[in-house]
Amino acid sequence: MRIATYNVEWFSNLFDSTDNLLMDDGWSGRRDVTRAQQIEALGIVFTALDADAIMIIEAPDQNGKHSTVQALENFAAAFELRACRAIIGFRNDTQQEIALLYDPEALSAAHDPRGGETGKKGTGDAPRFDGVFRIDLDVDATEDLVKFSKPPLELAVTTASGHDLRLIGVHLKSKAPHGARNRDEVMRLSIANRRKQLAQAIWLRQRVENHLAAKESVIVLGDLNDGPGLDEYEHLFGRSSVEIVMGEQGEHCLFDPHARRALSSRLGGANTTSRFYLSKQKRYLQALLDYVMISEDLRATSPKWRIWHPFDDVDCWSIPELRDALIMASDHFPVTLDIDV
Repeated sequence: MRIATYNVEWFSNLFDSTDNLLMDDGWSGRRDVTRAQQIEALGIVFTALDADAIMIIEAPDQNGKHSTVQALENFAAAFELRACRAIIGFRNDTQQEIALLYDPEALSAAHDPRGGETGKKGTGDAPRFDGVFRIDLDVDATEDLVKFSKPPLELAVTTASGHDLRLIGVHLKSKAPHGARNRDEVMRLSIANRRKQLAQAIWLRQRVENHLAAKESVIVLGDLNDGPGLDEYEHLFGRSSVEIVMGEQGEHCLFDPHARRALSSRLGGANTTSRFYLSKQKRYLQALLDYVMISEDLRATSPKWRIWHPFDDVDCWSIPELRDALIMASDHFPVTLDIDV
């Protein structure tokens, strides 16, 4: 079985008011890329992936006028993908939903959120992801109230062979310091936003530990937008959200080879899953942001990870159509896990 995660930049911009694809020459939202160009590129990438399930980060919008599920299923139908059924969990207000597109012949999936519902006061014991988490973020003996802007997608999955999995799709993100008027305010807001992201990682880790304690097979996948050496504030907190979610080495840790490699060697060549253009510097920045983390029991099922990086993966590079499509389709590249379940 192939399970993938893919952050698709401005996916929501590619659909009209009836959730059908906009195959025209209007701008997509990506730099110098039209909607038709991005749609065609995505069709090539999704077809090449041929995945049984794709956790889509920044999926099309879900609101009173648009349906994430309808948009994704229309996209799948346009390119005759076998992963043709979509599912979401708690919607958000950012136009960047988290959704799973999957092959109903290969698996069944149901939104299955865990944790108790909370009121405004929240709780510190792994509440439901659309609730409020209480935690002291700055050791001032006063608990802070934390919410997810993009609640993780919790799915109960059963494969065609009868294997039960817990899939958790995530998009953790530290906000930019909007509204800052000077350098001190930039620093203050940046630290506060990073602290909130780490609190969300702790919340997510609590849920993972509950599943592992129950001997359940867990896969956490998506964009954690964080990792070793990613920004100048990391040294203030000691650990990245990636390290928090994965846990310490041992029975209750999660594993992703690209994350472990980056954590074990802060210097030297690291894997990357994204490529952003820095307009002021007129250059590209690459970073490792996307992960597929699995529980220890799944490591016995011959897992194989692959980052579909157009410049680093030999097969992607050697097929010009696929290489160009990966660059055109998004500022992130897919990560796949091939696993015998």
